[in-house]
Amino acid sequence: MKMKIDEELCTGHGRCAKYAPNVFRLDDDGYNADRGGEIEVPAGEEDNAIKGMKSCPEKAISLAGE
Repeated sequence: MKMKIDEELCTGHGRCAKYAPNVFRLDDDGYNADRGGEIEVPAGEEDNAIKGMKSCPEKAISLAGE
């Protein structure tokens, strides 16, 4: 499963990493370090990744290809 992080929508709340620290990385300013690109969700982390995606107040994270 792949996820896309919108560079313009991410405002650095960091909630995604709270629910899925093995999926989402934050930069030194608290923004998703992979914003503007796609990430591959590690096997077994799909449920956490979905929780992290749903926790984003700006809806900056989406499933890639959707």
